[in-house]
Amino acid sequence: MSRNELRQTSAGAIGSDNVFADLGLPDAENRLLKSRLVGKIGEVIEKRGLTQAEAGRIMGLPQPKVSELRNGRATDYSLERLYRLLNNLGVGVSVVLEELPDWTRGEVSVRESEPASEREPSHSMGM
Repeated sequence: MSRNELRQTSAGAIGSDNVFADLGLPDAENRLLKSRLVGKIGEVIEKRGLTQAEAGRIMGLPQPKVSELRNGRATDYSLERLYRLLNNLGVGVSVVLEELPDWTRGEVSVRESEPASEREPSHSMGM
């Protein structure tokens, strides 16, 4: 059973890891990814105590668009644009490509790393 299938129990169906797939919506993986990114935008705005106007200035958006994002409306935004908005808020976004050895269908996931202040110092080489 994949992560995106409902499991039937004696108490009823238990949802998968993707509510959009459970609801039968098209492009469920993309919707889930966008919702996670928008959620992180909201989390950062809260954590930093920003008003919507302040967050908008930082992200390059008018306040009403920040309000829409805070209310979960991300259909007008590409993934790339959401990545840029997070970058503007000081959140790095990494994409990791993992080739599966058994050629099964890959999945898109979002994982948060530990805060930079808690990580070992990294040494990068300038190119």
